[in-house]
Amino acid sequence: MREISPTELAQRMAAAREAAAQVQQEGTNTAPEHAMPLVLDLREEWELQKAALPDVRHLPMSQILSRVGELDPKQPIICMCHHGGRSTQVGLWLETLGFVDVSNLTGGIEAWSLQVDDAVPRY
Repeated sequence: MREISPTELAQRMAAAREAAAQVQQEGTNTAPEHAMPLVLDLREEWELQKAALPDVRHLPMSQILSRVGELDPKQPIICMCHHGGRSTQVGLWLETLGFVDVSNLTGGIEAWSLQVDDAVPRY
């Protein structure tokens, strides 16, 4: 499983937003490398109330076993949690199920707050 830094993820998300805006404006197709990655936030609901990122999908780790069928094994997925422990576990597990492109957000939302956006609360 690959690791992705908060800075790299922020850049990918910004590029995806820019590409989507261009598609809307010009009616062109978005190149796959500029598609918005599926960022899978594995934290619990109470944690989202404290700090959250836009454009991510919330699927608590406590529900992943029963809801893994909602995910596309061919879609690139970036797992995130508070510090990176849960997301590492889930990412490795997804790979054993045949998911082909799984990354872990190094340091989780804590690192995001420290490295990308200090307006995201730390807890």
